[in-house]
Amino acid sequence: MIGASAGNHAQALAYCAALEGIDALLVMWRDASPAKVAATRGYGAEVDLEADGPAVLFDRLEQLVEETGRTRIDPFEGPALVVGQGTVGLEIGEDVPDVDVVVVPVGGGGLVAGIATALPGVRVVGAEPVLANALSAALDAGEPVKIHPRSVADGLNAPFAGELALQIVRERSVEVVTVEEQEIEAAMRLLYERAKLACEPAGAAAVAGLMTGKVAVEPGARVVCVVSGGNVAAETAAAILARP
Repeated sequence: MIGASAGNHAQALAYCAALEGIDALLVMWRDASPAKVAATRGYGAEVDLEADGPAVLFDRLEQLVEETGRTRIDPFEGPALVVGQGTVGLEIGEDVPDVDVVVVPVGGGGLVAGIATALPGVRVVGAEPVLANALSAALDAGEPVKIHPRSVADGLNAPFAGELALQIVRERSVEVVTVEEQEIEAAMRLLYERAKLACEPAGAAAVAGLMTGKVAVEPGARVVCVVSGGNVAAETAAAILARP
């Protein structure tokens, strides 16, 4: 198998491939998080770091698919992927059956599309970095467009949004807000200090949307923030946590 990722999808594929005895090649960019690269290799996968950045990551992926003939498993596109990520929505529905609002970090859109599908009738809001606004750009253009993401929330640095995700987001009237870098970092500090959650910046994006008031909610509303992603280099986390 082969996949492209900032590192979280890469680790998941590497781990599952190891369980099944399948050879895995994961495509990441040259200055991807060293911790995520090391973890992916630690699960037994080969890692390709030839891409200069997230904007050209999928060009490198397509090149290697053609050269190797490996089965491609995308991080945020395709029915199976969206259904799988939608199981997060099913868990939310089971744990909080009267939930009013679910706020979800957004990269390529697979997770928010899956959750919106799994929770019909629930207000779902996507929160994405201003510096990695692939879904917002796609909604504005009416189709996926390539961007050059550069957010500290590297797990959300998708170079474009998935076509299926875009379709579902429109059909389900999913709202999308954008959050600034400093807002993401502030949310990460809050989660660490108050909730005792060691998340990465990408995992804090939903909380950032709520903290800033960009996701407006009625008093007494039952709100769930998806905090997805805890793979962050110690030095990155330390630098963010040390800021006032």
